[in-house]
Amino acid sequence: MSSTNTLANPWYYLENFEFVLRWIEQRYSDLLLPEERNQISRFLLLPRPARGLLTRMVMRKGNLFRASKLNYPEIGDALIAAEGLGDQGWISENPLLTLDELFGLLSKAEITALFRPLLLAGKVATSVKATQLACLRASFPDSLRLTQWISLGASMGCEANELVHEVIYRENMNALADRFRLMFFGNMRQDWSEFVLADLGRYVYEKVDFPETSRAFHSREDIDAYLQLHQSRERLAAGIAAGDTGIVAEIAVTMPPRHDNDWIETRRGKLLFHLGRYHERLGNWTDALGCYTACSYPQARGRRIRVLERAGRYGEAVEIGTIAAQSPESEAEQQLLERMMPRLHRRIGLPWQCRERARPLPHSRLRLPTLAPPMRVERQVRDHLHEQTPDAPVFYVENTLINTLFGLLCWEAIFAVIPGAFFHPFQPGPADLLHADFHVRRESQFACSMGQLASGKYKHTIQQNFVRKAGIQSPFVAWGIITAQVLDHALSCIPAAHLELAFRRLMHDVRNNRSGFPDLIQFWPAERRYQMIEVKGPGDRLQDNQIRWLDYFHKHDLPVSVCYVDYEALSFT
Repeated sequence: MSSTNTLANPWYYLENFEFVLRWIEQRYSDLLLPEERNQISRFLLLPRPARGLLTRMVMRKGNLFRASKLNYPEIGDALIAAEGLGDQGWISENPLLTLDELFGLLSKAEITALFRPLLLAGKVATSVKATQLACLRASFPDSLRLTQWISLGASMGCEANELVHEVIYRENMNALADRFRLMFFGNMRQDWSEFVLADLGRYVYEKVDFPETSRAFHSREDIDAYLQLHQSRERLAAGIAAGDTGIVAEIAVTMPPRHDNDWIETRRGKLLFHLGRYHERLGNWTDALGCYTACSYPQARGRRIRVLERAGRYGEAVEIGTIAAQSPESEAEQQLLERMMPRLHRRIGLPWQCRERARPLPHSRLRLPTLAPPMRVERQVRDHLHEQTPDAPVFYVENTLINTLFGLLCWEAIFAVIPGAFFHPFQPGPADLLHADFHVRRESQFACSMGQLASGKYKHTIQQNFVRKAGIQSPFVAWGIITAQVLDHALSCIPAAHLELAFRRLMHDVRNNRSGFPDLIQFWPAERRYQMIEVKGPGDRLQDNQIRWLDYFHKHDLPVSVCYVDYEALSFT
């Protein structure tokens, strides 16, 4: 990986791309087809301007480019650099273009010049490109080369002289580049910009040692399945956004079977879950049930019970709910069942033994003036409380404080080198962070970190990591939000026993418990005490994850309360 500053090294992007190619060659050679290995070798033998141009194309959005727009000083003349790329099939010169693709390449002025008579006839000559495209789409269903589009315009009396010498390239490496990107990052969220942001110092990652055998995938089938699921999710999102109800049926038909790789199966389950939610929104109960039944994604069982109830199949809902109540998958599911099961039993005329209700949460009511311009209610309450008690500072921390303290104390456990956790240099956290066995797989490391709470060493570790790890990406630490002042107050005023209670609940279910914390925290440094405060404005209600945290804190006698806010009428006098 290039460590040279990107501003001083104009070929930084090429060096980064070649770093990925060599990384894949070294770690994934057994999962590459002979043609893929050959493509990597052939690419590395190309002249540097050609390699640079192709890399620029790969890293830009889309796969169609105008030669006149490929202006990179280090590459020079794009036409010359592209000469060897077409011969080897990396790019296609002057390819067939659909009308949509043509609109994507040309400016509004060029489109108007090329199709002026038709746009005038459709009364869209001055409209935005999207409107012009919609007007012309039905008239031009075929794909044409740019020269043919220009000739078509000329036949209507239009001139597009500025386009006559334009050369269009279609980059043909996208699918392979996406495969390589997935093999390197282990996901499709991260892209080539990670290198640039790291070189510029925007993102700094923990340096984790991992052997050459450490990698995200262990079979080509895993990669193929991941790519198929990713493409299906993108198609689903695009189809729903466009109102295409048929896309769900298409994806359901091409859904891959259950996968023996737990990681891939989780992604498959997530796609099925999203399909189920879509069917549920449309009232397609049978299809929704099919999706939820076929996947083991978290919350799927709860959605299945809900759909059965909405479909009037109360007996089946009670049967599944009874089984779930005996062994809930999470606190979230248990909370859902406690809400649903009494109602379902009433539906079928059977009694239900309700759990003893938790003690009512401490709460207060506060009447505040209406501000103009308005301020977020949490911040207004913070300012009000601080004004009322200047010696007891209040901070808006929400989900940042407990997570940050946990992340700093358990840094070594979180970034422990265990199989399947780290496999490239740009990971902000372990790949299995949200897995059910995240804590179990690091039990000894977490035990070591948590043991410091009893010994008193935890304060030194947290403060040391706050300085030593400053700015390094972490799935828990909110750099820039939690200041040294907040940290000092927290370590001084929150007892170790209280931190341990919060940390243990957090690490046993990271997926569900990283959020839902109270909005504010107030410290009384002289008395070494604190209080957490959840703020609710008019019409706002507690969310399920907030209720779970509030109940947990209250049950264990941690100081917490809910502040309900009303507003005074705005005065114009």
